[in-house]
Amino acid sequence: MRIVIAGGHGQIALRLERLLAARGDEVAGIIRKPEQADDLRQAGAEPVVLDLESASVEEVAERLRGADAAVFAAGAGPGSGAARKDTVDKGAAVLFADAAVRAGVGRLVVLSSMGADPKHEGREIFDVYLRAKGEADAHVQRLKGIDWTILRPGSLTDEAGTGLVRLEAHTGRGPVPRDDVAAVLAELVESSSTAGLTLELIGGSTPVSVAVKSVAGN
Repeated sequence: MRIVIAGGHGQIALRLERLLAARGDEVAGIIRKPEQADDLRQAGAEPVVLDLESASVEEVAERLRGADAAVFAAGAGPGSGAARKDTVDKGAAVLFADAAVRAGVGRLVVLSSMGADPKHEGREIFDVYLRAKGEADAHVQRLKGIDWTILRPGSLTDEAGTGLVRLEAHTGRGPVPRDDVAAVLAELVESSSTAGLTLELIGGSTPVSVAVKSVAGN
């Protein structure tokens, strides 16, 4: 498969790129800063320099043409203000999804966040973030002509992955290692039987591949 990842230099994206490259997929990662390119190459991914905050839908679609799957894993990141939650966590996600449809990509996987909700209340930065992610998810959920899946992990940790997770429509809150989030994304990318699902993910007791198969088609 050829897979294009938005936010290619993110902590989860770099892990995902290594997994996909190791299994023989052709991987490209969209990055904003040219100096990040070597990190992607070391992960086995082709760096594509493009700013999703200023690019047009056609410019993004051009980078996506020929891809079998697209993964949105970009984020404004900690320390960013409310404005970038809107331009990245919402705006870039919507742009990327629309571009994937325009480019004829068959599969879209979106890395979201547990608690994402367009109606989430509050004025703190994290409240703005959850609204932005929720609005982006709602846009993706309305898309036609592409097999989408939205993944909402719990609180992310840097502990070594266990390969054991809980993946359901509603899991309740809990931690999950970034390693295991990447592993689930890698499975979801090639499992279109999870199309149309919005799933929550935390650490658990079920092997990743089994967890993905168990929710497929639900």
